[in-house]
Amino acid sequence: MTDALINVNGNNVQALQVLFLTTLITLLPSLLVMMTSFTRYIVTFSFLRTAMGMQQTPPNVVLIGMALFLTLFTMSPVFTQIKADAYDPYVAEEITQEEFIQKAEVPLKDFMLRQTETSSINLFCDLGKVTRPVDGDAAMGLAMHIVVPAFMTSELKRAFEIGFLLYIPFMLIDIVVASTLMSMGMIMLPPAMISTPFKLLLFILLNGWNLLFSTMVQGFR
Repeated sequence: MTDALINVNGNNVQALQVLFLTTLITLLPSLLVMMTSFTRYIVTFSFLRTAMGMQQTPPNVVLIGMALFLTLFTMSPVFTQIKADAYDPYVAEEITQEEFIQKAEVPLKDFMLRQTETSSINLFCDLGKVTRPVDGDAAMGLAMHIVVPAFMTSELKRAFEIGFLLYIPFMLIDIVVASTLMSMGMIMLPPAMISTPFKLLLFILLNGWNLLFSTMVQGFR
């Protein structure tokens, strides 16, 4: 009778572990998007496409692919540290599942805190009724439900700042073209039809993709 109860309890524990792992795998893409540099890349690319007046070029698949591989490039030191400190010992059965999660959090949390503004951390600490950290070492002790939204807020802010700077040169081209067409009395001609080739020419002459990629990658601390 006792052996039967042990087997039943063991099966229940295994079922809960399988359910937990299945849920974690389902949420893993969303978690990686929220805890990596992916957000800043994809939002900036969307701003660039809109600023150039091209709604479907490059297509979404291309933008997501570029953002994904730039994220892998940026996050490779973090992933390498997670593999060495958490994954390899866990596979070798040197640490438990709980220790694996704790060790894997450290590099990710360190990366996110380096990109997060103090004002964002203080905001979510106040919302969560948590004591504000006085320095970086104290911030490492914050829970992930505080660090992740603070990181996302800072990333969205930086992406919008980059988008604003991208809009300025293309907006000037739109203004010049619209003023020229109006002065010539060509009111019925859409300014976007004339300004788009000049935007493309400016972007090509400045080697825009290389300039954008290098600036964004070097912007991560």
